[in-house]
Amino acid sequence: MKTSILLVAVAALLASGAGQAFAKSAGPGAKTVTVAMHDPGCHWFTANGKFVKTLTVAGPVKLANYDEAALLVASKAGIKRQAVGKKLLLGSGVYRITMVGQAPDDNHLKLIVK
Repeated sequence: MKTSILLVAVAALLASGAGQAFAKSAGPGAKTVTVAMHDPGCHWFTANGKFVKTLTVAGPVKLANYDEAALLVASKAGIKRQAVGKKLLLGSGVYRITMVGQAPDDNHLKLIVK
């Protein structure tokens, strides 16, 4: 029953033009983008050995959460909650990423998937 409700919801979302914001299947070439705990700022993307707040990558990507708490990943298609240690597949779109219950001075991350 839950599966059929989920399929109807996904079909409605795609029909409404939300597109590929939260991808449902990964091709073999999906890269992993990592969010890691690092002070100051609490959470960062790790890219090429550096910590950055904004990242642009070719998609689809798997977003890996290695922060200290769950993340909220927001796009035009809605908001997904990503648990620590889990991966979330993302298609083309712009994503705003914050930590659940984060302090006002913590980083707000922006991920652009082309």
